Amino acid sequence: MARQSISLTHPNDEWLKSQVVTKEYSSKSELINDLIRQARNQQQRVDWLRLKLEKGEQSGFTSSTKEEILAKAKKSLK
Repeated sequence: MARQSISLTHPNDEWLKSQVVTKEYSSKSELINDLIRQARNQQQRVDWLRLKLEKGEQSGFTSSTKEEILAKAKKSLK
């Protein structure tokens, strides 16, 4: 694993410490890694949604009803 040195604001450092004290996480490093994983997952979802929106914008107009569009979207998620 790569070691890094970071500076934290006092409130952020206190929050990290409180998470370790309450045994939510075993160390600040574990918590920071979890936060980064969550941010990466969120970014992947945002990128996926952006791609779908751009594809939808480029596809033009449709004569489908909103119910038909929703049913097709649900089917594609399965």
